[in-house]
Amino acid sequence: MGANAQKITDYFETKFRQKIKNLETTIPTMKEGANCSELTLTSILDILGVDSILFHNAAIPLAGGFCGYKSKRDWMGACGAVSGGCAAIGVIMGGNKEVIKYQDTQAVYATVRRFADDFEKNFGSVVCHELCGYDLSNPSNFLAYARNDAWAKKCYKFVVWAVDEIGKLTKQHLATKWGMMVK
Repeated sequence: MGANAQKITDYFETKFRQKIKNLETTIPTMKEGANCSELTLTSILDILGVDSILFHNAAIPLAGGFCGYKSKRDWMGACGAVSGGCAAIGVIMGGNKEVIKYQDTQAVYATVRRFADDFEKNFGSVVCHELCGYDLSNPSNFLAYARNDAWAKKCYKFVVWAVDEIGKLTKQHLATKWGMMVK
């Protein structure tokens, strides 16, 4: 590895460590203003220096609206840290110059599958309801989730793990697609 490549790798490893440390100390006590999907995606975007209110607004419905959703046919949505993580992987692997090319989508899909597989191995599921213990599509369950402090007891850990794992899985792409961010 050349000196510049090592500088880029070191830069992103430092940014990820700083973000993980910040998340571990700040998000367990959060009571409002963010959710698992939003925090996972926007933490990565913050590391990349491309955060925008548009990303927050796009990610917010993924958590309680989609991820915590349970259909009438018992389909249950994935944890928001997983869905936000999948979006973050796409941003990292796609870069900021062009839309992911068709021939590159299989590599993105493979990385997302590995991320989801690793998440499931670590936590036993990728399904929000199974992880937090609440069907968040039911408003009274959502209130119980908040009242019982499930975020501080369980869910914030999924975000921290997801951000850390994304840094590891996308190390090469961070250097090749985002290295120009390093001064």
